[in-house]
Amino acid sequence: MIQAGLIGATGYTGEELLYLLLRHPEIEVTALSAMVDKPVSMAELFPRVSGLTSLTCSLMELGDVASCCDIVFLALPHTVSLTIAPFFLARGKKVVDLSADFRLRDTALYREYYGVNHTQESLLEKAVYGLPEFHRDEIRTATLVANPGCYPTSVILGAGPLVKGGLLGDGPLIASAITGITGAGRKAALPFHFSEASGDLRAYRLLNHQHTPEIVQELGRLGDAPVRLIFVPHIAPLDRGILTTLYVPVAPSVKERELIALYESCYKNEPFVRVLGGDRLPRVKEVCSTNICEIAVRLDAANHVAVVVAAIDNLIKGASGQALQNCNIMCGLNETTGLM
Repeated sequence: MIQAGLIGATGYTGEELLYLLLRHPEIEVTALSAMVDKPVSMAELFPRVSGLTSLTCSLMELGDVASCCDIVFLALPHTVSLTIAPFFLARGKKVVDLSADFRLRDTALYREYYGVNHTQESLLEKAVYGLPEFHRDEIRTATLVANPGCYPTSVILGAGPLVKGGLLGDGPLIASAITGITGAGRKAALPFHFSEASGDLRAYRLLNHQHTPEIVQELGRLGDAPVRLIFVPHIAPLDRGILTTLYVPVAPSVKERELIALYESCYKNEPFVRVLGGDRLPRVKEVCSTNICEIAVRLDAANHVAVVVAAIDNLIKGASGQALQNCNIMCGLNETTGLM
């Protein structure tokens, strides 16, 4: 059995990841830690894990976690992993970091979007961006995986085949994405109270969302050329889920059947990407509580624009499920084990 520790076990992504880990046939959860005042029973905190574990979560010493784990998941606020990931890596542990701390290669961008200096530049060379559909081989040998953000997962999976295939035309790629309220995390904030969010739909962090440089970086790597992006995120009164619509300029010669064939070829062997055919379009309801990304592509021939729609569960494929998918790959397990 692989022994796993989870630091940051009491947030939304921590809860989802714990539930997945406890049901995994090849993993034993041996350490749970979070910023708690006193030890708390996970079964009391999250009733759905009742009967699955008798573990308590406490403010554990990092050395205690390292002594009983092969792999450690960090489900922590951005900037916190900078001081914690190096501790485990120095002791030979594998690390999957669910924060943004090791995603951006440009430390100036990290400082601009996250407000602190990056103190672990040497680890950025070791960190592998954990989107298995495009980086599986690198993940297999990684000791540090930077789990992608939720919005970037939907945008990169949605636009990746076009960018990688060299079909991106003139003009910026436009991404309009809607997320559920859990995307803001568990910490209480007025805009996410029920009475504030119910019945509403609004854009936020217009043109300066922290996931923008991550998307630009990774799409640029796939296409081996700079990508221009206009990213507009929205929040809707949903528990969970992301629906992203992409408007991608393509050459006038491109045909819709070519686009569909490209996506089907790119994802034909991917267990967690479902390319929809016919008149079907992705729906949040169809992917919630799964690690699936649904994608559909159409061509606006008059304007030479590919319209791509992608749907994921922000807490699973956008966070905890993808973290477990990466863990499976890192540990030599079947990639789909413990996931659906």
